[in-house]
Amino acid sequence: QVQLVESGGGLVQAGGSLRLSCAVSGRSFSTYSMGWFRQAPGKEREFVAAITWIDHITYYGDSAKGRFAISRDNAKNTVDLQMNSLKPEDTALYYCAATSGSLSTLPRVYHYWGQGTQVTVSS
Repeated sequence: QVQLVESGGGLVQAGGSLRLSCAVSGRSFSTYSMGWFRQAPGKEREFVAAITWIDHITYYGDSAKGRFAISRDNAKNTVDLQMNSLKPEDTALYYCAATSGSLSTLPRVYHYWGQGTQVTVSS
């Protein structure tokens, strides 16, 4: 039983920043690699960022490189996504996800998902 709860979404103007947070409960958080994905209406779920559980190695999708930063705090069982220089095209429902496997950009390898938090960026 693993539960993920996202928070921190909202409405922000283009160029602004938001920090999303995902709280994890139920299992040993430190054994999971964590990812952030997003999905806009009519589009497939898109990889945003991920972080490993062993060395905190990070990986970013092309849309996130240079603007977003993923981090995790195993003591607090949280993973955050700092989003800067937001653009209208960043508007989407953002999900955190967990996998007991290696870091991956593929949604199908993540077995636990949160409910999502909405990010809306106005122009």
